[in-house]
Amino acid sequence: QVQLAETGGGLVQAGGSLRLSCAASGRTFSMYTMGWVRQGPGKAREFVALINWNEISTYYADSVKGRFTISRDNAKNTVYLQMNSLKPDDTAIYYCAASRLAVPTPAQYPYWGQGTQVTVSS
Repeated sequence: QVQLAETGGGLVQAGGSLRLSCAASGRTFSMYTMGWVRQGPGKAREFVALINWNEISTYYADSVKGRFTISRDNAKNTVYLQMNSLKPDDTAIYYCAASRLAVPTPAQYPYWGQGTQVTVSS
């Protein structure tokens, strides 16, 4: 069982940056692939990024490549999403999720946080 809690959301102007954090409970955090998924107003859920347990494998959606960076600190049970050059289209609730599988498929992630709101103004 893994419990997840996101922090770091907020309101930022276009072109700005935010760093989201997701703290996980449990001693098995390092065994999980961690992902970030977002859902914007009136939009479908989008898998944004993932990082596998040993940081060898990462994935980014085309919409965020070159702007977002996912990282993790297994000693702190925390995964991060650094978001730069933010655009109004990045406005969404951002969720972190955990899975034993390193795939960008939300249905394969059994553990989810409550989400944190990111709003990018133009």
